[in-house]
Amino acid sequence: MRVAPLPPQRERSHEVRVRAAELDMNSTDHTNIVATRVASPLRSYTDGRAIVEAEGVTVRDALADLDRRYPGMRFRMIDEQDRIRPHIRLYVNTDAVERLDHPLGRGDTLHLICALSGG
Repeated sequence: MRVAPLPPQRERSHEVRVRAAELDMNSTDHTNIVATRVASPLRSYTDGRAIVEAEGVTVRDALADLDRRYPGMRFRMIDEQDRIRPHIRLYVNTDAVERLDHPLGRGDTLHLICALSGG
């Protein structure tokens, strides 16, 4: 009996790769747009969308852009002292974000993760 090989793991969804390629091909300016994967508890801000775009050269810039597009979203992740809230984890690709001045590059993916708790 022959077993078909598993398909290779995809780092980003097809839609995100296609959109990133379109942005690179059509871009004449130097804006930095990153795909942002939104955790399900935050999707009420994005009308249920799991992947949205954000513009910025740092995580701080991208979160400010997300807050312009989706008012109130940043406050759920960042406190009044401009620190990442304890139940939130941010990643750029696979790198954990410790500070909001973490740089973003073209083609990066920003992941917004919420910790689950309960009892």
